[in-house]
Amino acid sequence: MLFSTIYGVDFSGAKLAGRNTWVARLEPVECGPGLPPYALTDLTRLEKLCGTAERAASLAHLVRLISSSEHALWAMDFPFGLPVEVMEPGAMWPAQFAFLQAWGEDDYGVGLECLRRAKALGGPNHIRRLTDAEEKAPFDPYHYRIIYQTFYGMRDVLGPLRRHRRTAILPFHYRWLAAARRVLVEACPASTLRRLGLPHQNYKQPQGGRLAATRLRTRRAILAGLAGCVGISKAHHRVIMRNGGGDALDALIAALGAVRAWHSADHRRIARHPRYPREGRLYV
Repeated sequence: MLFSTIYGVDFSGAKLAGRNTWVARLEPVECGPGLPPYALTDLTRLEKLCGTAERAASLAHLVRLISSSEHALWAMDFPFGLPVEVMEPGAMWPAQFAFLQAWGEDDYGVGLECLRRAKALGGPNHIRRLTDAEEKAPFDPYHYRIIYQTFYGMRDVLGPLRRHRRTAILPFHYRWLAAARRVLVEACPASTLRRLGLPHQNYKQPQGGRLAATRLRTRRAILAGLAGCVGISKAHHRVIMRNGGGDALDALIAALGAVRAWHSADHRRIARHPRYPREGRLYV
């Protein structure tokens, strides 16, 4: 499948989700030897696109953006599934949505229940999916720092989209791929930076303000490392350097990692894998 647009979404599950959710858009460009094959053509906070930062409204707007896209690859920076170990034996991916719905608005309670189930198994309290271990993801999907992204990303974004036959959410919908107009994959910027051999820590400054010298050096090193992959305008460079939390940069990395993974992945093997179609896979 050829994509005319690649989107990267650095996702937030906070009450004001639109404030820290950024959307990056890459487009393929004709280039000569040594020039980047993609250009960053847009980089915008979801709050600006939607007109509000409130979670329900901004995530509903994100769903509409995805649904209206054509020939698009969407890289979403939140877990698409929970480890199979914390679900009922033999449960497939759709059962995870029923599990989330049963908890109503108790997002944190979902994380505690997954922790309780993991403890009952007698192994580690925080069970990583196979893909988390393979790609050295920073956290498991129900970690207290991640559960809000998992909960609202799955329930409020993937939930409405997973019944659209023209929307293929991978690795769960490979059978829909031939007729799909858009594809969604799970991203992890930290894992992508690792794969590229670039710094994957000390570039975020959530408290805002002028970037500390360490963060400044790290971001410059990351952007220099990405220069051969994607063209970034001076205006977008300034946006990335002024965004303290690093969310704008993560959106760009998510998009770039996903499209690189798309071209290198063994999709037939992924589709037939015993775990990936039940709990998800990172495309980094």
